[in-house]
Amino acid sequence: MSPTLPLSSARFSRRAGFTLAATGAAGGAAALLGAGSAPAAATAPAGHGGRGPRPGHSALIAVSAATVWVEPELDRPGIDDPSLGNPVDLDAWNANMEDTETRQWLTGKLETQGVLGSRVLVDEVDGDWAKVVVTHQPTPRDERGYPGWMPVAQLVVDRRFERLAETISTATVTALRSRLSGTPSGEDPGIEVSFDTILPVLGRTDGAVKVAVPGSRPQYLPASDVVVRAPGEEAPTPSVEDVIATGERFLGLRYLWAGVSAWGFDCSGYTFTLFHHHGITLGRDAGDQMNHSGLTPVDREDLRRGDLVFFATEPGGDSIRHVALYLGDDLIMQAPNASRSVEIMSLTEYDPTGEYAGARRVLES
Repeated sequence: MSPTLPLSSARFSRRAGFTLAATGAAGGAAALLGAGSAPAAATAPAGHGGRGPRPGHSALIAVSAATVWVEPELDRPGIDDPSLGNPVDLDAWNANMEDTETRQWLTGKLETQGVLGSRVLVDEVDGDWAKVVVTHQPTPRDERGYPGWMPVAQLVVDRRFERLAETISTATVTALRSRLSGTPSGEDPGIEVSFDTILPVLGRTDGAVKVAVPGSRPQYLPASDVVVRAPGEEAPTPSVEDVIATGERFLGLRYLWAGVSAWGFDCSGYTFTLFHHHGITLGRDAGDQMNHSGLTPVDREDLRRGDLVFFATEPGGDSIRHVALYLGDDLIMQAPNASRSVEIMSLTEYDPTGEYAGARRVLES
């Protein structure tokens, strides 16, 4: 299990002030990463005994990436539909939100996302929706994980998968996206999977890894798209340059409020995922990464490459709305707001009004 930096148990308002980060000034319209509809052959995993979720039980996300909402049935018919079913079509969802206003509407409506195989605890089932907590995403709001609502259709109960994930080798997706298939050669294609998806390994061939899929028959991923780790093996401690290089792979990916996948990130989803992929678990939200992750404070004059820099809702304010990765030479890499994409820009240019609120160091070298 990845090491988790400590979080305060204090109650904390949801992403206090973070909404402003997603509604910033309009910028150039950057292209979606890998935009386009999913192939017709991409289907949901074929069930083979998985059950639906029940309150008080754990369940698993059974789609490429599931979106967690603040409340059930907030979605917009005809716009958000591709993100709600099983399977999902997140390229189509992104395509439905090409203009800033439509994409910005999500701000404050969504909580977070979880990728295929992520474990959730189910607190309530209300019709087609389940109230859950995503267990690998720390927050002071709930010591068990990040809370919100998601479609029941995107969850499955699969105790075998959970046991395998804890006891056998796992494959972590290192490609920005990969695709499951029914054969080692890639025939019988299934759903796409995101960067940082983690699935139990059932076997290996020269060119493919056989993996368990929640609620589904075993399937295959290209060996070149994953790294396999033994039971209990942690990701190697990264260097600052490792994390920065990972972040650079997503340059040009359009911002998505609540996003933690290769179909889009919000600011803290971006930094959370970069470090999580390298074995370091931060708080899910920007304010928690600054104040509740146990990270070392850094004075502005002592900033180094790889530090996290934070911005408040107003000069001198305490409510944190944004986080970025410092690159040195007054440059930051960030997922800025609904009108823009993952980018590198000047810290000074980003913050003309003095909303800089501080910095934290995750890695010493």
